[in-house]
Amino acid sequence: MAEPAPVTVSADEFLAMGRKVLADQPFSVLLGAELSALAPGRVTLELPLRDALKQQHGFAHGGVVSYLADNALTYAGGTAMRVPVVTSEFKINYTRPAVGTRLIARAEAIAVGSSQAVCRCDVVALTADGSEKLVATAQGTVAKLGESKA
Repeated sequence: MAEPAPVTVSADEFLAMGRKVLADQPFSVLLGAELSALAPGRVTLELPLRDALKQQHGFAHGGVVSYLADNALTYAGGTAMRVPVVTSEFKINYTRPAVGTRLIARAEAIAVGSSQAVCRCDVVALTADGSEKLVATAQGTVAKLGESKA
């Protein structure tokens, strides 16, 4: 992985900037997502798992797990590239039903260029006993956000 440029703010200020971005995403706020760690090219995004986010069998809806992976991939790529980005594609493999108290997505940029970054992400469910179970793994590409032509 290409090393991102050095951060010119403290780790706490970098995390605060990331949290501001999350707070500006109405869907993330609706779901209750929390940004717990952020560094250039790396992120940990968490979501308390409540009943409203579950499907009829009692585990997290696949769309909720997919949201976490997608947003974590985008944070990883965007912080590595240091530009506004959007997801251009991603693939997710669900490995088991997401059952637990919290979902945690950890993503990292694995290849960074000037216009796109390839990233990978694991999503785990935190169980009541504090153990983590892998529920999904994803890989995706985030692309530099272009100028609006509107």
